[in-house]
Amino acid sequence: METQNGKTVAQNKKAYHDYFVIEEAEAGLELFGTEVKSIRQGRVNLKDSWCSIKDGEIFVNGMHISPYEHGNIFNRDPMRVKKLLMHKREINRLFGLTKQQGYSIIPLSLYFVKGRAKLKIGLCKGKKLYDKRAVAAKKDAQRDIERGMSDKIRN
Repeated sequence: METQNGKTVAQNKKAYHDYFVIEEAEAGLELFGTEVKSIRQGRVNLKDSWCSIKDGEIFVNGMHISPYEHGNIFNRDPMRVKKLLMHKREINRLFGLTKQQGYSIIPLSLYFVKGRAKLKIGLCKGKKLYDKRAVAAKKDAQRDIERGMSDKIRN
């Protein structure tokens, strides 16, 4: 799986199901060597992760990076809170939006750019159940249209 920026390691498909993504941003990750090696093997899970802002710094919580097999004493806690690297101005803007308008900051994908791990985060607003149903109905209708078109082309 390739993006325009680099090699995608993990995606958070649940985020697109549960949230409307209003805006996307890129952040670096503060990691240890064994964590990077484990990520390169694709042993990372973004499913139930979220970002929090504390004291002007942004952190990702709930991101699971499996321990590296050959890491022995250098392995870190798989669920430890990891610091994200962003400009102070960007962090303050995101903090203001989350506090005023009730948005959440959710990790969307993890990829490498020039050997550095990057996390795409999204400013998201939660979907209600009826929103999820509407999106599913729209996808089904589009699938039926495409199926009908392909049947016409074959005949």
